[in-house]
Amino acid sequence: MSSPPIVLTFAASDPTGGAGLQADILTLASLGCHPLSVVTALTAQDTRGVEALLEVEARWVEEQARRVLQDMPVAAFKLGVLGSPDSIAAIAAILAEHPQVPVVVDPVLASGRGDALSTEASIFAMKERIFPLASIVTPNSIEAQRLGGAAGLLGAGARFVLVTGTHEATPDVVNTLYALGGVVREDRWPRLPGSYHGSGCTLASAIAALLAKGREVPLAVREAQEYTWRTLAAGFRPGKGQSLPNRLFPA
Repeated sequence: MSSPPIVLTFAASDPTGGAGLQADILTLASLGCHPLSVVTALTAQDTRGVEALLEVEARWVEEQARRVLQDMPVAAFKLGVLGSPDSIAAIAAILAEHPQVPVVVDPVLASGRGDALSTEASIFAMKERIFPLASIVTPNSIEAQRLGGAAGLLGAGARFVLVTGTHEATPDVVNTLYALGGVVREDRWPRLPGSYHGSGCTLASAIAALLAKGREVPLAVREAQEYTWRTLAAGFRPGKGQSLPNRLFPA
């Protein structure tokens, strides 16, 4: 029997299932991919915010990835919270060994409440080692500003940058895809009421799934946005904080 496209995600575990590793797995499976997962950190959090984060040692991050990569071929990588600079260096070395495999980077710098998820040292390591290997980076507007904007990320070596407008005070959410030549596409989506935990993880994982299926980046970005918007429109609020995307809405 043929295998579905396989996507390897590097991310922190989120016990709510709303974001992080669990969000990636749900999204990838929903879109017909088989998810492989490498745990980069453990978190203690609920739908209101992150209370604590424990980084996994770099040697364990590397060992998790190398074992599955020696066993199974992957069609895309998706990166979220990456942990320490040493873990970032190990992940970058692994990505460099697979130059033909698309790399989707969601530079998660903080939770929706503003809890820090990346140190300054880790952000510097991402700029130096990860962004030059990225097929696409997907920051929200706040993250993009902190990382030097789309121009800064493209200058660091990323092929495409998708800046999302979820944090802007606009009637519609405006998401803009950039390449070195300028704006590639701009998409507008009706802004939904409330706030959602894991929308960025969902979008980046959906892009990774569609790239694994052979879509070109602009089309993957468009289709992933539509999927993500629908998960939010079908979302639910099981806890006392943010709503969660319903990634199983197609079922």
